[in-house]
Amino acid sequence: MYPALAVLKALQDDEQSRWSTSPDSPNLELLWIGGEGGIEVDLLIREKIPFKTIPAAGLHGVGLRELPGNLWQIFKGFFAARKMIKEFHPQVMLFTGGYLAVPVALAGRAISSRFRPRTLLYVPDIEPGLALRTIARLSDQIALTVEESMNYFTSPSKLRVTGYPTRPDLNIFGEEEARRVFRLVSNIPTLLVFGGSKGARSINHALMDILPELLVDYQVIHIGGHLDWSEIEAAKTRLPSELASRYRAYPYLHEEMGAALRVSDLVVSRAGASVLGEFPMFGLPAILVPYPYAWRYQEVNARFLERRGAAVVLQDNELSTHLKNAVQDLMIDRKRRASMRQAMLSMAAPNAAESIADLLHGLVSVPNPGRI
Repeated sequence: MYPALAVLKALQDDEQSRWSTSPDSPNLELLWIGGEGGIEVDLLIREKIPFKTIPAAGLHGVGLRELPGNLWQIFKGFFAARKMIKEFHPQVMLFTGGYLAVPVALAGRAISSRFRPRTLLYVPDIEPGLALRTIARLSDQIALTVEESMNYFTSPSKLRVTGYPTRPDLNIFGEEEARRVFRLVSNIPTLLVFGGSKGARSINHALMDILPELLVDYQVIHIGGHLDWSEIEAAKTRLPSELASRYRAYPYLHEEMGAALRVSDLVVSRAGASVLGEFPMFGLPAILVPYPYAWRYQEVNARFLERRGAAVVLQDNELSTHLKNAVQDLMIDRKRRASMRQAMLSMAAPNAAESIADLLHGLVSVPNPGRI
């Protein structure tokens, strides 16, 4: 959802610019369609973004017992989405992936051709999954994070490489200000450990096992997620005071996430699509641990960065035996980290959100932007 928020901010900035030169420019109108009980609801409320929800469920990897129920959810989601699209009457729709987007894309296609909205699909990961491949067939244009993703599509005329759209609020902290946010000192290297919005249990447990040893030499920012938060808090209370003073643990970060990325010397992370945009934005060397129990997209993302010298890849089952050495080896080797930093920076795409916003404007079939 963060790429979509970044594009929305670019659209809003563009609207303000147009309004300053032409007060008669129409207002941007937005409707966000999310899943019932989705993790994005709190953030959408926080950002004051109008939204509605539909039933949704995935099909990839679903067992025969769950399949009928999931198909029924998709069926209900399709009709709910079609009703919303007819009522809102958008000129263009943006999809950023996930099984939720499939019934919405199908619903948009089912609208009468006279009122059918144009559609843009943004593919965050390098390799698209089943949902994205389905939506791609229904889309007028497809925006890609990297050029390598073109190999997975058969309609090159639809494809545009834009880069990964990053939120502008990530990049508001200078290094000194970021250090003050976490009360860190400048003469001790900082390690960021991050498992994603829900955390990563295997990464959390591996870190807890070696945390006292790491804290002898490093400061650690640990974003552990809510699922393991009680364990993380308990582990922190067991640390000697001189080590606990170097440990910063949080279930999740919002505005401060940019400060964490800015101040860190190395990150240990899963390999979701955000690593293709946020780590390059800060030139942050990474140890990536692809999630092993889902589609291979995280493995593909991680290997992409590894081949370019920007990351080291550890498998999930190697964490308990290899994480400490992997961290220490990179922290000691400043020359290698500097090389990884440059490799990351070379992949940054600071104007990606604006590029996708331009594609959306280009898809609008009437002269004035109207509803987007």
